Amino acid sequence: MRPIIRGPGPTSNPSHYDEYKDDLTNRLGYYCSYCEMQLTRAATHVEHIRPKEIHPHLERDWDNLLLACTHCNSIKGKSDVDLNEYLWPDRDNTFRALNYSEGGVITPAMHGEIERKAQNTIARFGLDKVPGHRKFSPKDDRYERRRLAWDKAIRAKENLSRSDTPEHRETIIELAQARGFWSIWMTVFNDDPDMLQRLLNAFPGTCKSCFDASNAYIPVARYGGQC
Repeated sequence: MRPIIRGPGPTSNPSHYDEYKDDLTNRLGYYCSYCEMQLTRAATHVEHIRPKEIHPHLERDWDNLLLACTHCNSIKGKSDVDLNEYLWPDRDNTFRALNYSEGGVITPAMHGEIERKAQNTIARFGLDKVPGHRKFSPKDDRYERRRLAWDKAIRAKENLSRSDTPEHRETIIELAQARGFWSIWMTVFNDDPDMLQRLLNAFPGTCKSCFDASNAYIPVARYGGQC
């Protein structure tokens, strides 16, 4: 899950929260804030971290809004949430807390309290819904698209080893932008600092301070966050 910076709210005061969509996508790109799937404008939902049905005063609160795909938005549901029991891409270094492995399978990457909260987060957004999961639905294409992104990233890395040019690296970045699933590309290229830097710069709103530029861009604890 890509750690992001939403930035300060716009000066406008819209009458409906959905009017923030352009501001949010300009800051964060057309990507789900949770599963990282690349989205079209029509498929992008303005999502409330704390549900507006329970907290109506937060319905147009900039700091309560993120972007979500249909699946993450509906699976999260309208039940209330204790923010401290989950990890959030706008507050924590969520990439540091989650592990992406072959096929795009997502599991906790740390131990103790953070592991428990990472598991809560995975379950909250259904990121563990893969074939064989009791609630897996073929209509939920997030896993399949993650798996395809993983395969594309692996092949891109293999091709790069045979022809390593700046142009080839930029082509890989363009492919990553078109596919989405930033964390998969970051994982596959984790031993290539140049590609990591390019990925950090290519996706708008990525929290670059969550990575140590002086130490091969390894993920570090986010200031003020839980991890």
